[in-house]
Amino acid sequence: QVQLVESGGGLVQPGGSLRLSCAASGSIFSINIIGWFRQVPGKQRELVATISSGGSANYPDSVKGRFTISRDNAKNTVYLQMNSLKPEDTGVYYCNVLKRGYWGDWGQGTQVTVSS
Repeated sequence: QVQLVESGGGLVQPGGSLRLSCAASGSIFSINIIGWFRQVPGKQRELVATISSGGSANYPDSVKGRFTISRDNAKNTVYLQMNSLKPEDTGVYYCNVLKRGYWGDWGQGTQVTVSS
């Protein structure tokens, strides 16, 4: 099973940008759906972006127009570009792959804090 490592989080002011990376231990070429999630303590993990093997992306309304997911199969990496960040975007961000209808094991995630 492919192992995923998230990075790129940090502290940013409202209105700022961050780019998260999700590096896979193996090839992601054949993986159809890869997703980015975020979790805030006390709340359910929220799906914020998915991308298919063909490059089709989907977002919930809460991040649409501000977040962009992309994948580089040659580098086995998936990115999440986050612009116009808001305090409510704060959380731990995770990436994961959908296989046979189930999301895989969760990694450590990367903390994103949006605060002035």
